[in-house]
Amino acid sequence: MYDAILVLVAVLIAFFLYKRSHLNGLTGLSNPIGSAATIGERAIQADCSGSALGDCGAILVIADGKGRGNDAKIAAKLAVDTFLDLYGDYQFFDKPQYYFQRAFRLANQKILNVLQDGAGASAGVVLINNSMMYYALVGSVQVAVYRGGNLVPVSEGQTVDMLARRAFKAGRIQRETAISLLKEERAFNTLGQDGFHDIEFFSKPLTLEKGDVAVLMTDGVFHALKWREIEDAIKKSGSPTDIAERITKAAEKSDATDKDNASVILYMN
Repeated sequence: MYDAILVLVAVLIAFFLYKRSHLNGLTGLSNPIGSAATIGERAIQADCSGSALGDCGAILVIADGKGRGNDAKIAAKLAVDTFLDLYGDYQFFDKPQYYFQRAFRLANQKILNVLQDGAGASAGVVLINNSMMYYALVGSVQVAVYRGGNLVPVSEGQTVDMLARRAFKAGRIQRETAISLLKEERAFNTLGQDGFHDIEFFSKPLTLEKGDVAVLMTDGVFHALKWREIEDAIKKSGSPTDIAERITKAAEKSDATDKDNASVILYMN
């Protein structure tokens, strides 16, 4: 009986070491994930990103913290850490909707428990499983896929201007009201709210083709750069990290005023 217990313990230790190595991307393959960030004109870098490679593929996470002082930075890190921690359990199951619901609501509650009112984060998560891509987000982040020279937006984002566009199309507000709101790009839904709203989900998984690049970025990128400028940064050869750094450097050098933190994380299929 004692020998059987020792064998079981050894098997469990080997399993968890194997699981950790895969979560850290130590699979013997070149890393298809790259990330980069710039502080912009802010005093604190309140963007945070993270990733992991696992048996089911990969996870990309990005968060844009909002709040006073270090609260914004802490909120973003709480969100990213929550998503990555839960991915260690999720990757052995095939229920992305369940994972997204659980991860976002847990991240929301952690921020509420730790920080004062007013702190929160926009956040986005991309799961990739055997070249199938799933995403979910809250707030002002963008998910896109680069294919054949074109960067195609996949998500809409939860910002006031997007809400105005949808309301106008549905006939719920007048044209003049919609136009007045189009310059209002702040997030209307973020993590860290008692009245936490719905999550923007994928309508159906997207099949990534060979050479596709899945891109997840904060608003400091897509507010500072035109879509074409982001495409140009991706078109040039290089590793995923090289591409991510070109994008954030372009945002840093752009003519945009009041530059926000800008972060990008991407996966090269």
